[in-house]
Amino acid sequence: MRDDPLVPPVAAGGGIGANPSFFDLVVRARPELAQRMGAGVLDSGAVAAPRGTTILGLKYSGGVVFAGDRRTTEGYTIADDKMEKVFAADDYSAIGIAGAAGQAAEIVKLFQLELEHYEKITGDRLSLEGKANRLAQMIRGNFALALQGLAVVPLFGGYDLRRGEGRIFYYDATGGRWEEDDYHATGSGGRAAASSLKKRWRAGLSRDEGVKVAVEALLDAAEEDVATGGPDPTRGIFPNVLVVTEDGVAEASDAEVRAAYAAVVAERTGPGGSQTTGRS
Repeated sequence: MRDDPLVPPVAAGGGIGANPSFFDLVVRARPELAQRMGAGVLDSGAVAAPRGTTILGLKYSGGVVFAGDRRTTEGYTIADDKMEKVFAADDYSAIGIAGAAGQAAEIVKLFQLELEHYEKITGDRLSLEGKANRLAQMIRGNFALALQGLAVVPLFGGYDLRRGEGRIFYYDATGGRWEEDDYHATGSGGRAAASSLKKRWRAGLSRDEGVKVAVEALLDAAEEDVATGGPDPTRGIFPNVLVVTEDGVAEASDAEVRAAYAAVVAERTGPGGSQTTGRS
């Protein structure tokens, strides 16, 4: 935690392990790092920064599917067309990011460390709802930066081992937390993706069907939202998709996502072989 290995990571009188929160440990031992998470206020106004665009999550029969497009934008410029926006938070949960890309990436890393630290200190895994609540507190800590345009709006979910089912939680910039029963999409293309999910989602989807519905929703979002990047088979760019089940988090392979995209395109191809959709 400190540059000098001889200096203890916490002040005298505060033993390591008294508090299982890694974030609280950072605030106490290295407050200057905590300021980067929103404890301080920038002097300037709105900050230009790359933005993550569209992410979504949906339930299926075995758990949840999380997916995100690969594009980040900076104004009217494409900042990156290969960014991953969906990550494993721990063995049984996933988090997707939309909003200020750099700030979101830091929150994801800190959240991953928070969960790992809690498990090491307590010897027990935080419940899925506990993880969702902790993430809400971290987002609330970023509110000062959100007011200046660096908002981070994640999507969180996973497999609840206690309930034996997949669950999805979504947030707003103030740290408000809600649970979604079926599916949710957010980001610049979130409305179009949600409309697609509304038509395609149904209870009891299989894994393959869930991945296909997620890919189709992102394709629909790319056709309506200029900031959302559509699949690019020529360059091998496809959405990154995570599946969370009682066996843990697994990333859908490129072949699986490519097959789902091909199936969607095949359904949209007219009798004469002409594709009925094309914007990406």
